[in-house]
Amino acid sequence: MHYTCPVCNTENNIDLTFRVEEYICKSCSNHINADQNISKRIVKKPIENVVLEVGQKGILRSTEYTVISIIIRKYGTHTFWREYALKDKSGNDLFLSESDGHWVLLETIPNKKFIGRGRTLGEYNGKTYRWYETTDCNIYSAAGFFEDTLKFSLATYKEYVNGTDMISREQSGSKIEYFKGQHISKNEIKKAFNIPNLPAYSGIGIVQPFYINIKQAINILCIAALLICLIQAYIYSTRTNHIVFKETIQFKDVSNKELISKSFTFSGGSAPLQVKVHTGVDNSWANVQLSLVNESTSESVYTSKDIEKYSGYEGGESWSEGSENEEFNICGVAPGKYHFVISAEKQGGVESTKVASYLSPDGNVLLSKDAFGIINVVNNITKTSTSFGDTKTLENDKTETGKLVQKTFGKQDLDSLLNLNAYNAEFTNLVSEANSVDIIATWLPVSFWNFTIILFLMIAFFILCYIGKYYFNVSKWKNSSNSPYPQS
Repeated sequence: MHYTCPVCNTENNIDLTFRVEEYICKSCSNHINADQNISKRIVKKPIENVVLEVGQKGILRSTEYTVISIIIRKYGTHTFWREYALKDKSGNDLFLSESDGHWVLLETIPNKKFIGRGRTLGEYNGKTYRWYETTDCNIYSAAGFFEDTLKFSLATYKEYVNGTDMISREQSGSKIEYFKGQHISKNEIKKAFNIPNLPAYSGIGIVQPFYINIKQAINILCIAALLICLIQAYIYSTRTNHIVFKETIQFKDVSNKELISKSFTFSGGSAPLQVKVHTGVDNSWANVQLSLVNESTSESVYTSKDIEKYSGYEGGESWSEGSENEEFNICGVAPGKYHFVISAEKQGGVESTKVASYLSPDGNVLLSKDAFGIINVVNNITKTSTSFGDTKTLENDKTETGKLVQKTFGKQDLDSLLNLNAYNAEFTNLVSEANSVDIIATWLPVSFWNFTIILFLMIAFFILCYIGKYYFNVSKWKNSSNSPYPQS
């Protein structure tokens, strides 16, 4: 179908057949009456953010449509929106409206189908719509082919909204039309008409959906939470504490070298590995280095643990710190075959340390002083032993041990006594009780910690979405004089 402009003789073609009342020449922009073939006026060309062209084809709802006309409407002094009229080969109409980068797909509906419920509500197909705003506008520019007479006088748009749907009531003079609209994404427009760029979003569209579908998110989160709970319950009910490694390691076997343990296997879900170490330290320390090696991937997790225990008397009071036992966890150990690489050391090494000792003439008290200056007092009557940081502390001690030493040695200088008699003292090899370290590794049941964190994050995500949607809708309705939300 083609029309020759009576003003500039330009051919205006459209690849569809329908009754054309008026058209606007694509060359000279004259508004032509098709029946009389005369110009009525010159109309501005629509160029502001116009992304489609008259005659351009696109596929929407699995049907090919052709753009037959473009109208830019103006509200006030600086508010514009674009309307694209589409028609398929069967003569069915669709309309695209774009404002501030937000797109709405519209179709005409019978006037009697929309039932007004007072000033602010309306109903269509059993769905209630809330009046959003009434806008007076006129045609700013236009192009294409029109089935009805273009009216450049003031038109009134009254819009009702329900979520991502809307009803638009358009009145121009005595003519009233109703349109059912629905949000359509920019990606759908790009795909339908094969265009790379569209106007950027500005603000929130009148029927723009929230960024996340809350109902779908709730369904997904509930199903995911249920599956996680079932899996957690199954794994927990089928798992108990399982000792995978228990050995006593001699310090002499791992001093300045590494010991490869026997292999052990984990089966089931990932879980923490609890490691307990024990050694008989007394006023000394030991250190254990442990690497857990995955034999399939050769990946290893390294850890080092100090074991210390000290005690003594100072200022008339006994003190003690540290412990012979230490415990730590290796988190999230996956199923597979593993072994330990073990090395350890202790204070003074494996070799024995000589201690100078002095026995009182009556044989009741044995004094000894080690290489670190620690004074040890043995009461041979009660067979008890007490350690002091130095001789001064011992001399000032007011306990039974201190009184016994003062009674036995009087005012003799204990340091001088030990030093002067060192040559005649009895030397013995002091072998620490910490000759070995016990290592026990237990694969624990699946931890509830990760499970709890996941559920907490899911609940927090839902709460944030709910709050976010509320404020999203507040912003959406801020330009309406009939907002259901409190406006500041």
